[in-house]
Amino acid sequence: MNILLWHVHGSWTTSFVHGKHRYLIPATPDRGPYGLGRARTYTWPESAAEVSPEQLPAAEVDLVILQRPEELDLAEEWLGRRPGRDLPAIYVEHNTPKDGQVPNSRHPMADRDDLLIVHVTAFNELFWDTGATRTTVVDHGIVPPTVEYTGELDRLAVVINEPVRRWRVTGTDLLPRFAEIAPLDVFGMKVAGLAEHLGLPADRLTSHDDVPQHRMHAELARRRAYLHLCRWTSLGLSLIEAMTMGMPVVALATTEAVVAVPPGAGALATRVDTLLEAADRFVTEPQRARRAGAEARVAARERYGLDRFLTDWDRLLEEEVCG
Repeated sequence: MNILLWHVHGSWTTSFVHGKHRYLIPATPDRGPYGLGRARTYTWPESAAEVSPEQLPAAEVDLVILQRPEELDLAEEWLGRRPGRDLPAIYVEHNTPKDGQVPNSRHPMADRDDLLIVHVTAFNELFWDTGATRTTVVDHGIVPPTVEYTGELDRLAVVINEPVRRWRVTGTDLLPRFAEIAPLDVFGMKVAGLAEHLGLPADRLTSHDDVPQHRMHAELARRRAYLHLCRWTSLGLSLIEAMTMGMPVVALATTEAVVAVPPGAGALATRVDTLLEAADRFVTEPQRARRAGAEARVAARERYGLDRFLTDWDRLLEEEVCG
Protein backbone atom coordinates (compact mmCIF):
# COMPACT_ATOMS: atom_id res chain seq x y z
CA MET A 1 0.00 0.00 0.00
CA ASN A 2 0.96 3.67 -0.29
CA ILE A 3 1.58 5.27 3.09
CA LEU A 4 2.02 8.99 3.72
CA LEU A 5 4.15 9.87 6.75
CA TRP A 6 6.40 12.68 7.83
CA HIS A 7 10.05 12.15 8.73
CA VAL A 8 9.93 13.01 12.44
CA HIS A 9 11.90 10.39 14.40
CA GLY A 10 14.83 9.12 12.34
CA SER A 11 15.47 5.78 14.02
CA TRP A 12 11.82 4.71 14.20
CA THR A 13 11.14 5.81 10.62
CA THR A 14 14.21 3.92 9.42
CA SER A 15 12.72 0.70 10.76
CA PHE A 16 9.22 1.48 9.49
CA VAL A 17 10.26 2.20 5.89
CA HIS A 18 12.05 -1.16 5.67
CA GLY A 19 8.65 -2.79 5.18
CA LYS A 20 7.11 -3.98 1.93
CA HIS A 21 5.09 -0.85 1.16
CA ARG A 22 5.66 2.46 -0.65
CA TYR A 23 6.31 5.34 1.72
CA LEU A 24 5.61 8.95 0.70
CA ILE A 25 7.81 11.35 2.67
CA PRO A 26 6.93 15.07 2.36
CA ALA A 27 9.86 17.24 1.31
CA THR A 28 9.91 21.04 1.10
CA PRO A 29 12.67 23.32 -0.23
CA ASP A 30 13.64 24.50 3.26
CA ARG A 31 13.82 20.91 4.62
CA GLY A 32 11.93 22.20 7.66
CA PRO A 33 10.15 20.11 10.32
CA TYR A 34 7.19 19.37 7.99
CA GLY A 35 9.28 18.73 4.90
CA LEU A 36 12.45 17.01 6.03
CA GLY A 37 12.34 14.43 3.26
CA ARG A 38 14.51 11.32 3.21
CA ALA A 39 17.06 10.79 5.96
CA ARG A 40 20.64 11.86 5.38
CA THR A 41 22.30 10.13 8.35
CA TYR A 42 20.35 6.83 8.09
CA THR A 43 20.13 4.29 5.28
CA TRP A 44 16.65 4.10 3.74
CA PRO A 45 15.40 1.88 0.90
CA GLU A 46 14.25 3.38 -2.40
CA SER A 47 10.64 2.56 -1.51
CA ALA A 48 10.73 5.64 0.75
CA ALA A 49 10.15 8.36 -1.84
CA GLU A 50 10.11 12.10 -1.38
CA VAL A 51 6.95 13.93 -2.43
CA SER A 52 6.26 17.66 -2.52
CA PRO A 53 3.06 19.21 -1.10
CA GLU A 54 2.08 20.14 -4.66
CA GLN A 55 2.21 16.49 -5.73
CA LEU A 56 0.06 15.14 -2.92
CA PRO A 57 -3.46 16.02 -4.23
CA ALA A 58 -2.90 13.67 -7.17
CA ALA A 59 -0.95 11.05 -5.21
CA GLU A 60 -2.39 7.63 -4.51
CA VAL A 61 -2.50 7.32 -0.73
CA ASP A 62 -4.04 4.37 1.12
CA LEU A 63 -3.28 5.45 4.69
CA VAL A 64 -1.81 8.38 6.61
CA ILE A 65 0.55 7.98 9.57
CA LEU A 66 0.29 10.99 11.88
CA GLN A 67 2.88 11.72 14.58
CA ARG A 68 2.10 15.32 15.63
CA PRO A 69 -1.35 16.87 16.28
CA GLU A 70 -0.92 19.56 13.63
CA GLU A 71 -0.31 16.95 10.94
CA LEU A 72 -4.03 16.15 10.89
CA ASP A 73 -4.94 19.55 9.44
CA LEU A 74 -1.77 19.71 7.36
CA ALA A 75 -2.54 16.39 5.72
CA GLU A 76 -6.03 17.58 4.80
CA GLU A 77 -4.61 20.81 3.36
CA TRP A 78 -1.95 19.06 1.28
CA LEU A 79 -4.00 16.05 0.22
CA GLY A 80 -7.41 17.65 -0.22
CA ARG A 81 -8.70 14.67 1.75
CA ARG A 82 -9.44 14.35 5.46
CA PRO A 83 -7.48 11.60 7.29
CA GLY A 84 -9.89 9.49 9.29
CA ARG A 85 -12.82 10.42 7.09
CA ASP A 86 -11.70 10.12 3.46
CA LEU A 87 -8.88 7.64 4.10
CA PRO A 88 -7.65 5.65 7.12
CA ALA A 89 -5.39 7.33 9.69
CA ILE A 90 -3.14 6.05 12.44
CA TYR A 91 -1.55 8.34 15.04
CA VAL A 92 1.80 7.04 16.32
CA GLU A 93 2.63 8.34 19.79
CA HIS A 94 6.37 8.22 20.40
CA ASN A 95 6.54 10.16 23.65
CA THR A 96 5.63 10.04 27.30
CA PRO A 97 3.29 12.82 28.55
CA LYS A 98 5.07 16.15 28.98
CA ASP A 99 2.51 18.59 30.35
CA GLY A 100 3.27 18.05 34.03
CA GLN A 101 -0.09 16.42 34.75
CA VAL A 102 1.12 12.81 34.97
CA PRO A 103 -0.71 10.49 35.42
CA ASN A 104 -3.74 12.55 34.33
CA SER A 105 -2.30 13.77 31.02
CA ARG A 106 -4.92 13.98 28.27
CA HIS A 107 -3.69 12.99 24.85
CA PRO A 108 -4.34 15.54 22.07
CA MET A 109 -6.09 12.80 20.09
CA ALA A 110 -8.30 11.66 23.00
CA ASP A 111 -11.98 10.83 22.47
CA ARG A 112 -11.89 10.43 18.70
CA ASP A 113 -13.58 7.79 16.58
CA ASP A 114 -11.77 8.55 13.32
CA LEU A 115 -8.30 7.17 14.04
CA LEU A 116 -6.26 4.64 16.00
CA ILE A 117 -3.46 5.62 18.38
CA VAL A 118 -0.43 3.32 18.28
CA HIS A 119 1.96 3.64 21.20
CA VAL A 120 5.57 2.53 20.82
CA THR A 121 5.71 1.23 24.41
CA ALA A 122 3.18 -0.19 26.84
CA PHE A 123 4.41 2.38 29.37
CA ASN A 124 3.27 5.20 27.09
CA GLU A 125 -0.14 3.62 26.60
CA LEU A 126 -0.49 3.29 30.36
CA PHE A 127 0.36 6.91 31.14
CA TRP A 128 -1.56 8.71 28.38
CA ASP A 129 -5.28 9.30 28.96
CA THR A 130 -6.71 8.75 25.49
CA GLY A 131 -10.38 8.60 26.51
CA ALA A 132 -12.53 6.69 24.05
CA THR A 133 -9.96 6.65 21.22
CA ARG A 134 -8.89 3.15 20.22
CA THR A 135 -5.30 2.34 21.18
CA THR A 136 -2.78 -0.44 20.74
CA VAL A 137 0.95 -1.01 21.21
CA VAL A 138 3.52 -1.98 18.61
CA ASP A 139 6.85 -2.39 20.35
CA HIS A 140 9.93 -0.92 18.74
CA GLY A 141 11.97 -2.86 16.23
CA ILE A 142 15.34 -1.86 14.86
CA VAL A 143 17.49 -2.46 11.83
CA PRO A 144 20.31 -4.44 13.48
CA PRO A 145 23.65 -2.59 13.57
CA THR A 146 26.35 -4.10 11.38
CA VAL A 147 29.02 -3.95 14.09
CA GLU A 148 29.62 -6.15 17.13
CA TYR A 149 30.75 -5.16 20.59
CA THR A 150 34.47 -5.20 21.35
CA GLY A 151 34.57 -3.05 24.51
CA GLU A 152 38.25 -2.44 23.91
CA LEU A 153 38.16 1.08 25.38
CA ASP A 154 37.66 1.48 29.12
CA ARG A 155 35.25 4.35 28.50
CA LEU A 156 31.48 4.73 28.93
CA ALA A 157 29.17 5.66 26.06
CA VAL A 158 26.03 7.81 26.20
CA VAL A 159 23.60 8.88 23.46
CA ILE A 160 21.55 12.01 24.25
CA ASN A 161 19.93 14.63 22.07
CA GLU A 162 19.97 18.19 23.43
CA PRO A 163 21.41 17.28 26.84
CA VAL A 164 21.62 20.88 28.07
CA ARG A 165 18.06 21.88 27.22
CA ARG A 166 16.53 18.61 28.45
CA TRP A 167 18.85 18.35 31.49
CA ARG A 168 17.18 16.32 34.27
CA VAL A 169 14.86 14.58 31.79
CA THR A 170 17.87 12.93 30.13
CA GLY A 171 19.91 12.60 33.33
CA THR A 172 22.52 15.08 32.11
CA ASP A 173 23.03 16.25 35.69
CA LEU A 174 24.20 12.72 36.63
CA LEU A 175 27.00 12.55 34.06
CA PRO A 176 29.74 14.12 36.26
CA ARG A 177 29.35 11.32 38.80
CA PHE A 178 29.96 8.69 36.12
CA ALA A 179 32.84 10.71 34.68
CA GLU A 180 34.64 9.99 37.95
CA ILE A 181 34.44 6.27 37.11
CA ALA A 182 35.66 6.49 33.52
CA PRO A 183 35.87 8.98 30.66
CA LEU A 184 32.54 9.54 28.90
CA ASP A 185 31.82 9.71 25.18
CA VAL A 186 28.53 11.52 24.54
CA PHE A 187 26.93 11.16 21.11
CA GLY A 188 23.87 12.98 19.82
CA MET A 189 22.46 16.26 18.60
CA LYS A 190 23.61 19.51 20.23
CA VAL A 191 26.15 17.85 22.52
CA ALA A 192 29.04 20.14 21.57
CA GLY A 193 30.50 22.00 24.55
CA LEU A 194 28.87 19.69 27.09
CA ALA A 195 32.04 19.14 29.14
CA GLU A 196 32.49 22.86 29.61
CA HIS A 197 28.85 23.30 30.54
CA LEU A 198 29.17 20.59 33.21
CA GLY A 199 32.48 21.95 34.47
CA LEU A 200 34.32 18.78 33.49
CA PRO A 201 37.88 18.60 32.13
CA ALA A 202 38.04 17.80 28.43
CA ASP A 203 39.68 14.44 29.16
CA ARG A 204 36.65 13.26 31.20
CA LEU A 205 33.91 13.94 28.62
CA THR A 206 34.20 14.02 24.84
CA SER A 207 31.29 15.21 22.69
CA HIS A 208 30.50 13.64 19.32
CA ASP A 209 27.94 15.92 17.70
CA ASP A 210 25.40 14.58 15.17
CA VAL A 211 27.51 11.66 13.95
CA PRO A 212 25.99 9.52 11.13
CA GLN A 213 24.37 6.42 12.55
CA HIS A 214 26.76 3.83 11.09
CA ARG A 215 29.80 5.71 12.42
CA MET A 216 28.19 6.19 15.81
CA HIS A 217 27.48 2.45 16.07
CA ALA A 218 31.10 1.64 15.24
CA GLU A 219 32.31 3.96 18.00
CA LEU A 220 29.74 2.83 20.58
CA ALA A 221 30.79 -0.80 20.12
CA ARG A 222 34.35 0.02 21.18
CA ARG A 223 33.29 1.46 24.56
CA ARG A 224 33.07 -0.75 27.63
CA ALA A 225 29.43 -0.10 28.57
CA TYR A 226 26.39 1.96 27.65
CA LEU A 227 24.80 4.49 30.03
CA HIS A 228 21.05 5.14 29.89
CA LEU A 229 20.27 7.79 32.50
CA CYS A 230 16.91 9.09 31.27
CA ARG A 231 14.46 9.86 34.07
CA TRP A 232 11.39 10.47 31.93
CA THR A 233 11.36 9.58 28.27
CA SER A 234 10.06 6.99 25.88
CA LEU A 235 12.34 4.05 25.21
CA GLY A 236 15.43 5.35 23.39
CA LEU A 237 16.25 3.28 20.34
CA SER A 238 19.96 3.92 20.88
CA LEU A 239 19.65 1.80 24.03
CA ILE A 240 18.21 -1.09 22.02
CA GLU A 241 20.84 -0.65 19.32
CA ALA A 242 23.62 -0.78 21.92
CA MET A 243 22.16 -3.94 23.45
CA THR A 244 21.79 -5.53 20.00
CA MET A 245 25.49 -4.93 19.38
CA GLY A 246 26.28 -6.74 22.63
CA MET A 247 26.97 -3.78 24.93
CA PRO A 248 26.31 -4.17 28.67
CA VAL A 249 23.85 -1.57 29.96
CA VAL A 250 23.87 0.66 33.05
CA ALA A 251 20.38 2.13 33.19
CA LEU A 252 17.95 3.94 35.44
CA ALA A 253 14.97 1.70 36.20
CA THR A 254 12.46 4.18 34.78
CA THR A 255 9.74 4.08 32.11
CA GLU A 256 10.02 1.19 29.59
CA ALA A 257 13.65 0.43 30.43
CA VAL A 258 12.45 -1.91 33.19
CA VAL A 259 10.99 -4.15 30.47
CA ALA A 260 13.72 -3.69 27.86
CA VAL A 261 16.73 -4.48 30.06
CA PRO A 262 16.70 -7.93 31.71
CA PRO A 263 18.69 -8.39 34.95
CA GLY A 264 21.61 -10.20 33.37
CA ALA A 265 22.15 -7.56 30.68
CA GLY A 266 23.83 -5.12 33.03
CA ALA A 267 22.52 -3.02 35.89
CA LEU A 268 19.05 -1.54 36.31
CA ALA A 269 18.29 0.52 39.42
CA THR A 270 16.84 3.76 40.73
CA ARG A 271 19.69 4.13 43.24
CA VAL A 272 22.47 5.97 41.43
CA ASP A 273 25.16 4.54 43.73
CA THR A 274 24.18 1.05 42.55
CA LEU A 275 24.69 2.12 38.94
CA LEU A 276 28.03 3.75 39.74
CA GLU A 277 29.23 0.51 41.31
CA ALA A 278 28.08 -1.46 38.26
CA ALA A 279 29.81 0.93 35.86
CA ASP A 280 33.03 0.59 37.85
CA ARG A 281 32.82 -3.22 37.71
CA PHE A 282 32.35 -3.19 33.95
CA VAL A 283 35.27 -0.82 33.46
CA THR A 284 37.64 -2.86 35.62
CA GLU A 285 36.37 -6.32 34.64
CA PRO A 286 36.09 -6.60 30.82
CA GLN A 287 35.01 -10.24 30.94
CA ARG A 288 32.09 -9.39 33.21
CA ALA A 289 31.10 -6.67 30.75
CA ARG A 290 31.29 -9.09 27.85
CA ARG A 291 29.08 -11.66 29.60
CA ALA A 292 26.43 -9.06 30.39
CA GLY A 293 26.61 -7.73 26.85
CA ALA A 294 25.98 -11.19 25.44
CA GLU A 295 22.76 -11.43 27.46
CA ALA A 296 21.77 -7.94 26.34
CA ARG A 297 22.22 -8.94 22.70
CA VAL A 298 20.02 -12.03 23.01
CA ALA A 299 17.27 -10.12 24.82
CA ALA A 300 17.24 -7.20 22.39
CA ARG A 301 17.23 -9.34 19.26
CA GLU A 302 14.36 -11.48 20.56
CA ARG A 303 12.14 -8.59 21.68
CA TYR A 304 13.06 -5.82 19.25
CA GLY A 305 13.84 -7.62 16.02
CA LEU A 306 12.96 -5.90 12.75
CA ASP A 307 10.98 -8.86 11.36
CA ARG A 308 8.67 -8.94 14.38
CA PHE A 309 8.19 -5.15 14.18
CA LEU A 310 7.29 -5.18 10.48
CA THR A 311 5.01 -8.21 10.87
CA ASP A 312 3.10 -6.49 13.68
CA TRP A 313 2.75 -3.35 11.58
CA ASP A 314 1.65 -5.23 8.46
CA ARG A 315 -1.09 -6.96 10.43
CA LEU A 316 -2.25 -3.65 11.88
CA LEU A 317 -2.14 -1.77 8.56
CA GLU A 318 -4.19 -4.47 6.86
CA GLU A 319 -6.80 -4.34 9.63
CA GLU A 320 -7.10 -0.56 9.44
CA VAL A 321 -7.20 -0.25 5.66
CA CYS A 322 -9.55 -3.19 5.14
CA GLY A 323 -11.69 -2.02 8.03
